[in-house]
Amino acid sequence: MESSSETSCSGEEILSPESESEASSFGGVFFSGEDSRSSGEMSSESSGSSDGIPDSVVIPPAEAPMAVSFGSPARERCVGRPERVSWGLTSVIGRRSEMEDAVAVVPGFMSRPCCHVGGCTAPGSRSSGQLSPLHFFGVYDGHGGSEVAKFCAEKMHEVIAEEWNREEIDGYEWQKKWKEVFVNGFKKADDQVLTEAAGSEMVGSTAVVGVLSGCQIILSNCGDSRAILCRRTQTIPLTVDHKPDRADELSRIEGEGGKVINWNGARVFGVLAMSRAIGDRYMSPFIIPVPEITFMTRSDEDECLILASDGLWDVMSNDEVGEVARRLLRRRRRSMEDGDISPAQVVADALTQLAIGKNSSDNISIIVVDLKSRRRPQPTQRGAGV
Repeated sequence: MESSSETSCSGEEILSPESESEASSFGGVFFSGEDSRSSGEMSSESSGSSDGIPDSVVIPPAEAPMAVSFGSPARERCVGRPERVSWGLTSVIGRRSEMEDAVAVVPGFMSRPCCHVGGCTAPGSRSSGQLSPLHFFGVYDGHGGSEVAKFCAEKMHEVIAEEWNREEIDGYEWQKKWKEVFVNGFKKADDQVLTEAAGSEMVGSTAVVGVLSGCQIILSNCGDSRAILCRRTQTIPLTVDHKPDRADELSRIEGEGGKVINWNGARVFGVLAMSRAIGDRYMSPFIIPVPEITFMTRSDEDECLILASDGLWDVMSNDEVGEVARRLLRRRRRSMEDGDISPAQVVADALTQLAIGKNSSDNISIIVVDLKSRRRPQPTQRGAGV
C-alpha cells in the first residue's frame, strides 16, 4: 500500500495513517464468548457526580447526534502522556446461560499530533505537535445472539480509523469531524453486519466507544451501555442511556408509528429494552444505530475512565462505581510494586465481584482506564472464570 504524508502542526512531514492497523506496532485486545480478564499497559518506551446529566447538557432532537463539550483553561503542555496507557478489563458470563458481551482495547489504533485530534489544551507547544498514539476502548452488549457484538469488537476501531481518514474538515471544526466520523462509522458497521453475514436481522448490540488522546476523551454511545469519568471527588456521566421511555426517544419512536410497552420495564414493542443499537434491522426505524457523542477535555485531576455493559449499571449507580474506583486506585497506587496487578485491573475485578454479589442477572463487561498512571508495572494477561 502506498503511503502518503501531510504537514504536522509544526510543519514536519508525518505518515498519514491510511492503514492504521498495519502501521501500528501495538496489538489489540479482544474478548468475546468466554469469561476473560486482562490488564495491560502500552508504552513507546518498551515492548512490554450523580447518575443524572450535568445541568449544562441539553439533549438535542433524537435524529441528531449529541455533541457535548466540557472545557478547561489552556496549558503549556498536553495533559496526558499519550505514549503510555494502562488499563484493566473483565468480561464474564455472570448468571446468564450465554455470553453475548464483547470488549475491545486497541492502544495506538491511530497516530496523530494532539493538535490534529482537536481540543488540544496546549496549541503550538512541542507536545501538541508530536506524533502520538490514540487509544480505542469499546464495550459491546449483544442481544439475540453474540454475532453483532463480536463483529463490533473486531471491526469497529478499523471502521472509525477509515472514516477519520476519509473526512476532510477544517481543523477548527474538529468536533464536527469527530461527530461525522462516529455517525458514519456506526452506520457503516450497521450495514456491514448484514453484508458480511455477522448476524441475522434479529441480532443486535449496544456500543459504547471511547477514544483517548493527550488532551481529550471522546465518547460515542449507542444503547444502554455506559461510560463515566472519575475526576477528583466527582463522578461525571459521559453518556446517557438510550432507553425507550427517555422523553426524546419515546417521542421519536412514537413519531415513527412505534410503541413503547411496559413489559418488565419499558421496551420497544415490548421486546427491546434499549432504543438504539447496531443491528436489529427487524426493528427499523424504531431502533437506530445513531450514536451520541461527548467531548471531555482531560484534567490533571482525572482518576480513571470506566466503560461497562448494563450488567454493572443495573445493580450499581454511577456514584457507587466511582467511589469504589477512586478508593481502590489511590490505595493500590501507593502500595504497588513491579509485577503487581495494575490498579486498573484491581478496580475492574472488584466491580465485577460487587455486581455479582448484588445479584446482577446479566453478562458483565468492564474496562477501566487509569488516567493517572505514573509507573510501568509488568503487564499481566490471563483468563479467569467466575
